Amino acid sequence: MDISESIFLKELGVHIRQLREKNSLSQQELANFCSIPKVQIGRIERAEVNTTVKTLVKIANALDVEPKELLNIISKK
Repeated sequence: MDISESIFLKELGVHIRQLREKNSLSQQELANFCSIPKVQIGRIERAEVNTTVKTLVKIANALDVEPKELLNIISKK
């Protein structure tokens, strides 16, 4: 499967938001768990930044999922 970077980042952001909402967390609460600014969570969810692997691991830990679960997204072409 071939996927563009922008589509991947967009789908990653949507997936993180869905997992955050499933865990009944606000962006601020997730940011607090990850020790990163709330604005950064919003930028990740809106695909405005290409975040680091370290941040993805923090987010995965806060959402109580394996880091690979964050990347388990399916492209809708």
